[in-house]
Amino acid sequence: MMLRTVVALLLLANLAFFAWTSGGLAPGFPPPRHGQHEPERITAQLNPELVRVLPPTAASAAVVAARAAAARCMEAGPLGEDDIVAAEALLATALTPASWPAGSWARETAPTPPLWLVYAGRVPEAAARRAREAELRRLGLEFELLQAPAELAPGLVLGRHATRAEAEAALAVLAAASAPLKGGRVVSLPASRPMSVLRVPRASAEQQARLQVLPVEAFAGGFRPCANGRP
Repeated sequence: MMLRTVVALLLLANLAFFAWTSGGLAPGFPPPRHGQHEPERITAQLNPELVRVLPPTAASAAVVAARAAAARCMEAGPLGEDDIVAAEALLATALTPASWPAGSWARETAPTPPLWLVYAGRVPEAAARRAREAELRRLGLEFELLQAPAELAPGLVLGRHATRAEAEAALAVLAAASAPLKGGRVVSLPASRPMSVLRVPRASAEQQARLQVLPVEAFAGGFRPCANGRP
C-alpha cells in the first residue's frame, strides 16, 4: 500500500513539473527561463529598428573597417646600437611570420632632443677650476663637472634644460640673485651617439596585445603608442 502511495506521489510530482515547465501553470507560476520565449524576447528588444542584416561582402568590409580603426602605431625605444640589434633579434624570434609579414615593423632613427646647459665656463687648469668651484659654493650653487665634449670640458655646469628658453630663464634668475653669478652663459650640448626606435606603424588589436607581453627590459620600457601624434 505504501509503495503504491509513493508511486502515485511521484507521478503527480512529474505531472506538476511538466505542467510548470511547459507553461501550463502560467501566469501564476511562470515556467523556468521565463522571458526567453516569444513574445517576451521581442518585447525585450532595444531599438530593433537599428538592426541590419548585411550581405557577406558588406559584412566583410565592416570587419575590415573595424580592424583598421583599432590599428595604431606602436614603438619601443630609444635604444643604442647594441641594444637595438638584440631587440630586433628577440622581436623576430617572438613574432610569427604568419601574423607578422615582412614590413610589419621597422627600425627608425630616434630624434635626439637638444640639451641646453647653464654653463659656468671651461676651466682646464686645475688650480683655476678649484677656485671657480669654491666661488660657486660661496654662492650656494650646485654644479657638476662636465667631462665631454672636448670643446666644453673640463667645464662646470649649473643646470640642464630641454629648451634654450628654459636655460636662459634659469640663467637670468642666477644673474639677478642678491649674490649674482658672473661669467655664466647658455650653451648647447652636442647630440650624443645616435639612437633608434622599433616602430610598428599599423599594429592591430591582436598585435598590440602581443607586443605588450614582450619583456619590457629588452625594449627600453616596452612598446607604447607612438609619440608625435601618430595614429
